[in-house]
Amino acid sequence: MKLEDLRKIRERASKDLNLRKGDARVHVVIGMGTSGIAAGARDVMAAFLDEIGKRNLADTLVTQTGERGLASSEPVVEVRIGGQPTVVYGEMTADKARRVVVDHVVNGNPVSEYVIEVRD
Repeated sequence: MKLEDLRKIRERASKDLNLRKGDARVHVVIGMGTSGIAAGARDVMAAFLDEIGKRNLADTLVTQTGERGLASSEPVVEVRIGGQPTVVYGEMTADKARRVVVDHVVNGNPVSEYVIEVRD
């Protein structure tokens, strides 16, 4: 491996880490309990991180949480945007996650057909 390859790996790892810590305008929380993982939450998280990274959304934080008691709706994702109600999405997939980034996180329009709950 060349030094330049190692630098690229370090830069990508640093960028991914920044998406998982700190304060941000947008906070995406992915349910990574047993039922969430079994339903595909790892792929959903990877899709969120990838799409947010591609779009260089530095104001967006992605974290995980445990079981929320919604096993029949897993994988479950919360999107919290400052000053707006929290939107909870259910039965997420990688493709749905990418659409949520574009429509909701970037353009501010929740994807109603995936929404299972809205909280103030």
